[in-house]
Amino acid sequence: MDEALAVLVRALVKQPDAVHIDRHDEGRRLLFVVTVAPDDVGRVVGRNGRIAKSLRAVLRAAGEREGRQVVVEVK
Repeated sequence: MDEALAVLVRALVKQPDAVHIDRHDEGRRLLFVVTVAPDDVGRVVGRNGRIAKSLRAVLRAAGEREGRQVVVEVK
């Protein structure tokens, strides 16, 4: 799941080397904090948050297969 998120985010941004993903495992809840370059935040969030919502939906579906709640934050 970590690698899938990294591949998706790196494909969206202009500075893929600046992408950093922190994973916080909190039992049944899994939190991903995605940090990108300041110029790339808009590319990851998207207009009206559409891209961020799509990323969350994909990871939420993957988490459900494992019986976990997945949360994605973009900074």
